[in-house]
Amino acid sequence: MAMQERAVRTRRMFLEAAAEVFNEYGYDAASISVILERAKLTRGALYFHFTSKEALAQGVLDEAVTTQGFTPQTYKVQEWIDLALLLAYRLPREPLLSASIRLSIDPKARALFSTRWPDWIQLSLDLLVAAKERGELQPHADPATIARLFVGAWTGVQLVSSSLPQEQDLVGEVSELFALVLPGMAVPGVLAKLDISPHRPERLLNQSSAGQDPLHTP
Repeated sequence: MAMQERAVRTRRMFLEAAAEVFNEYGYDAASISVILERAKLTRGALYFHFTSKEALAQGVLDEAVTTQGFTPQTYKVQEWIDLALLLAYRLPREPLLSASIRLSIDPKARALFSTRWPDWIQLSLDLLVAAKERGELQPHADPATIARLFVGAWTGVQLVSSSLPQEQDLVGEVSELFALVLPGMAVPGVLAKLDISPHRPERLLNQSSAGQDPLHTP
């Protein structure tokens, strides 16, 4: 068991080191030597877990779709909101997530590995279909269209906010995006009860770490 835990930890260290290097240099310019230097581990250990730089990049992308901090809520629309806010909160703080975006917009990497955007669209679609079935969405609101366009909008907001001279807070920007989008899709009775606060993802992660249920936390 100890050996297995050490192997999992070593694999994670290589992924995190690779993510940092991909973020700094891009996929094409990233080298195994720099990744090894960053991980402070041996080449033999690397090749035990990953056979190439391509395998490392695929490993980073495999970590991109995550629901850490997510908990069931009264409304499915709130769950959809929470996923987007949690990702916005975590992305600047976790190189693995930011590297997955960098790889997704890199033409060479995208040609080799595709992206995880279809998975995010599907995850959003599942929640929005459930919200529609529960009567949380307006009659004209189409879950497939919303899921597809919102993932595109979220990605665009992230790319633009990170490239501005004064980088904008991504959680705040996504919160503003929801303020624009939700009135046109959620029924009024549900809309009034939704929480799109920029502080929500941090609360959710803290409650998740403490083992608390956000639905019943004062």
